[in-house]
Amino acid sequence: MIKLGEYNKLKVKRKAEFGYFLDANTGRTSDDVLLHNRLLNKNHIEVGDEVEVFIYKDSEGRLAATMNYPKAAVGDIAYLKVVAHTKIGSFIDVGLPKDILVPFKAQKYEMTKGNRYLFYIYVDKTGRLAATTDIFPYLSVEAPYKVGDTVEGVVYGFQTNNSASVCVDNKYDAVILNNEYFTELNIGDKLENLKVIKIYEDGRLGLTPRGDRKVELDTLEIAIMSYLEGNDGFMRFNDKSSPDEIATVFNSSKKNFKRALGVLMKKGLIIQNEEGTFLK
Repeated sequence: MIKLGEYNKLKVKRKAEFGYFLDANTGRTSDDVLLHNRLLNKNHIEVGDEVEVFIYKDSEGRLAATMNYPKAAVGDIAYLKVVAHTKIGSFIDVGLPKDILVPFKAQKYEMTKGNRYLFYIYVDKTGRLAATTDIFPYLSVEAPYKVGDTVEGVVYGFQTNNSASVCVDNKYDAVILNNEYFTELNIGDKLENLKVIKIYEDGRLGLTPRGDRKVELDTLEIAIMSYLEGNDGFMRFNDKSSPDEIATVFNSSKKNFKRALGVLMKKGLIIQNEEGTFLK
């Protein structure tokens, strides 16, 4: 039985001027699957050969085959580009001659044409390939990573407290708590150099985009000194400033900001009072 949206091994049954017909094993010639010449991917095939092809439906709803393997198959989660918005939904480029529909009901958030997001590929009720942004039910919590490992991931949503839901390796569920990031994150953002800092009881990964604490403090110290030097040796921020202000201006937690101020004061470079911080 032919499996739509998957890789199938089929026998070449007959040749035509524009391509080859593959045996669908139904006993009906009308069910033979067309493999067009332009989709051979430079492979030379003959009648009688068994070939591995990807099966999809063409613009007229007929089964078709390609040797140009797509970016994702049924059951995959993939990072794909939105190429069009229409009255029936959005379309994404999966590397097939025909783009895949993301119905409105399968869109959990607003998407921007030209941007990439994570999608789960499935076969809809009409027997066509389709995609959804609701990837959570298909994520695994059995990641092979341990605390201290570095991974890459894509933001696929936000929790009510603004912690970011992240998919690692297009497969594993993870989270970046809201106090672990200080720059703006958006759904669809691809993040590199994420460090695993916790593995929750349910197996989900806890991540941070922040670097090693010593490196982070050194960088923050430089940022504070640069800010002071660029503002006539004064800034209104001190260790009493609000966490939100510190995060906005210095991309830092208040805890690390206070540590950096302490280090700079010990070095004799700054002083602070109720008004703010001054260069010595």
